[in-house]
Amino acid sequence: MFKGKFLSNVTAGALAAVLLAGGSGAYANGTGNGPGEMKEYLVGFEPGAAANGGAAQLVTGLGGDVEHEFEFADIMHVTLPEQALQGIQNNPNVAFIEENYEAEAYGQTVPYGIENIGAVDVQQNDGNTGDGVSVAVLDTGIQPHEDLNVLGGASFISGETTWEDFNGHGTHVAGTVAALDNDLGVLGVSPDVDLYAVKVLDANGGGSHASIAQGIEWAVQNDMDIVNMSLGSSTGSTTLRQAVDYAHSEGVTLVAAAGNSGSFLWLNTIGYPAKYDNVIAVGAVDENNNRASFSSVGNELDVMAPGVGTHSTYLDNSYASLSGTSMASPHVAGAAALLLAHNPSLSNEGIRSALNSTAIPLGSHFYYGNGVIDVRAAVDAQ
Repeated sequence: MFKGKFLSNVTAGALAAVLLAGGSGAYANGTGNGPGEMKEYLVGFEPGAAANGGAAQLVTGLGGDVEHEFEFADIMHVTLPEQALQGIQNNPNVAFIEENYEAEAYGQTVPYGIENIGAVDVQQNDGNTGDGVSVAVLDTGIQPHEDLNVLGGASFISGETTWEDFNGHGTHVAGTVAALDNDLGVLGVSPDVDLYAVKVLDANGGGSHASIAQGIEWAVQNDMDIVNMSLGSSTGSTTLRQAVDYAHSEGVTLVAAAGNSGSFLWLNTIGYPAKYDNVIAVGAVDENNNRASFSSVGNELDVMAPGVGTHSTYLDNSYASLSGTSMASPHVAGAAALLLAHNPSLSNEGIRSALNSTAIPLGSHFYYGNGVIDVRAAVDAQ
């Protein structure tokens, strides 16, 4: 199969003789017990040595077979008797020989949170993957990723004109909502939603009430069904509250991280916009449904979701495990999408009520809200 593109100063006949002479004697000295087990190897030859069939003659002369001759370099995929290995290694025209080790697809993994909230059950048994529901991720943007299908978006950050993520936070959040059901990476809660990236935080993770309000306004104007806000501030804003109320009045389901301020005495530590009446406030639990120590507390808390060691998409087509109520919130946004896909007539208040009423109680409402979400139960209740 080699096309003679490698130059050689040795004639075909002479080269074959050199190749065979360099290895056959050594092979013969070790073959008293027969050829032995056949194994696959990748054999690299010195430049020009594989031309004109000499290398192939060496392999077959040692009792092997040529499986493939690569064109990009003087390398052959061969099958050889194990006892021929020394003979070919000693040949001066052989640059290297390596065993043809097997490889396997890493495949797709299901992060524990997707399983814990019942999303895998809904996907597999109902065929419900969120198809037809639009979700806007208001965050640092979303970087193009082989495990995400971002349909568009906008940026409201000065100096960052595209919705591409330069931080990683938004890409991670997006994967929990909508990582594709394919043969690689991770699986999201609602992998077939229409996903949009709305940049309201900059490359350093900072934003403002104005940028968030603009993002909410964009979501309404572009007919988003669900908005996830894994962000917050300890200070409220009339502008931000009115943006939230406007989106809610237009039927948008707003989901936000409760915050990472933990608990302190009897104080309410929930941030804004999660603290507003028209936002579903989400706290974080671990894989055993223990409340994360960083998870904010307060009367406005709606539900809990997995947010400790959450594995999801990240920058440069990679994956990472992060913790925070930022990681819990997209589980709920994805669950809301599954509910809406199951019952398109559900209002945003209907979605919220379904998630709250079917959540698994964990303890005091101040610390756990109504409990950890169970999207399987929420769908079945419709």
